[in-house]
Amino acid sequence: MKKTALSAIILLFIFGLLAACGSEDATETATVDAKEENTGGVLERMEESKELNVAFEGTYPPFNFIDDNDEFQGFDVDISNEIAERMGVKANFIATKWDGLIGGLKADKFDIIIGQMTVTEERKKSVDFTDPYVISGSVLITREETNDITKLEDIKGKNVGVGGGTTFEEVANSVDGAEVKLYKAVGDYIQDLTNKRLDVIINDQLLISYNIKEQSLPIKISSDILNKDEIGMAVNKGNEDFIEQVNAALSEMKEDGTYDEIYKKWFGTEPLES
Repeated sequence: MKKTALSAIILLFIFGLLAACGSEDATETATVDAKEENTGGVLERMEESKELNVAFEGTYPPFNFIDDNDEFQGFDVDISNEIAERMGVKANFIATKWDGLIGGLKADKFDIIIGQMTVTEERKKSVDFTDPYVISGSVLITREETNDITKLEDIKGKNVGVGGGTTFEEVANSVDGAEVKLYKAVGDYIQDLTNKRLDVIINDQLLISYNIKEQSLPIKISSDILNKDEIGMAVNKGNEDFIEQVNAALSEMKEDGTYDEIYKKWFGTEPLES
């Protein structure tokens, strides 16, 4: 079904806040004593309930989103289902706002976050991470007719849109003279880019590639990857046995080709190497 560029962009707006590669909220940055963090018990609870409770935003296509049948779909969903199956349980999905993910995890509202969370030193003070399950990175995105913004230093003197509190904000602020404008939702700064209120935006290359294709957006990726992000699955501290089993399942998926199949299904390309 054909859509106009405007309606296509509006469709993207409804997915809400897309900060999955970055925001460092107060719950994440608080350093908690390791003994207090050692809640343990995730593996035991999972084996008893036969469910793996997985949290993500649920508004971040193509990684995790709700389809027309009100069912969760996306790369994270397929990865979660495959890991759960290999661990002999069923994945149960819980959609939570980004700024509540770490707090919900620490309150034992779910077992694991599989929601495009970049591994950072600050987050590692609060939670543990599995091995990375995605390698991605930020890119510059411009209007189709723009040809003079192809590398990071080109944003000097330009109006740059990024999500507030994300790793993309950090990338933009690394360039002196860039006029950085912060947004709460990626749809808002895509709209300002297409309406020429911004010269360039910065976001995740996988997310932007997917949405340009699916929504026929009048924008393009204009740079190589600016920095690589390692995306991990977050787990409460004190659950090394559980993390070991998740890592084993992920390793098996990569060895037997299942991971590549899922990756190509959603992105149409080979995974980036770490």
